[in-house]
Amino acid sequence: MDTTRVRAAFAAEWIKIRTVRSTLWTLLLAFLLSVGLGLLVGHSLSAGFSRMNQEQQENFDPVAAGFLGLMVGQISLVVFGVLQIGAEYTSGTIRASLIAVPRRGLFYGAKVAAATLTAMVFSLLTVFPAFFAAQWALGPHGVSLGDPGVPRAVLGAWAYLTLMCVFSIGVATMLRSTSLTLGILIPLLFLNSQGLGNVPKIRIVAQFLPDQAGAVMMQVVSVDESFIGHRDFGPGVALVILLAWTVAALAGGYAVLRRRDP
Repeated sequence: MDTTRVRAAFAAEWIKIRTVRSTLWTLLLAFLLSVGLGLLVGHSLSAGFSRMNQEQQENFDPVAAGFLGLMVGQISLVVFGVLQIGAEYTSGTIRASLIAVPRRGLFYGAKVAAATLTAMVFSLLTVFPAFFAAQWALGPHGVSLGDPGVPRAVLGAWAYLTLMCVFSIGVATMLRSTSLTLGILIPLLFLNSQGLGNVPKIRIVAQFLPDQAGAVMMQVVSVDESFIGHRDFGPGVALVILLAWTVAALAGGYAVLRRRDP
């Protein structure tokens, strides 16, 4: 494939990202929610730590607890991902985009690459402040970045936020609607999976949903005694599960884009 066309397609998608006003506000909101809620959760848990029973104190995971803010802040990042393709269908600019880049695989790949790079950088700039803010708020119950298992959990949080953004792009491409995609993703990923996880028979399946895999990636305490609850797999398998969801969503999005008219 002509590298000039690839660079031009990527540059066009990068221009779209950085010139759309909603991009900055969406990502800024994700940052503020992740760090701000991390501080609030950290202060709350630090104040209430003495009221926990001995088992809860022994099994307390300060990293997973501090990253609870990310589970809310990620909603804005998912919105960012959905808007990358959903806004094109909503506004009708998808037709002009495909005229400019008629090779749909190139158009799709450039859009995914530009959004992924943005998500990677933004997530990195969010995860570390969120971690340090939460651990500072936890006070004597917090941990440092060099403690065992902590670097892996922090990098897991980075990978999770990035992959969730990419996953949302694939889903939005399949559904070709911003409102429909968000109407499905937000309840499924951030509400129902937590509730379903409390039902033993359903939990067997619900634990493999993307947000549940992400929660495992962000923990340090063993799975059987985690602050976030029991899962039947560890961080390594969780990453594979999340990658599988992401690849499947992207493949489905490409299949729809290639076969259906705008």
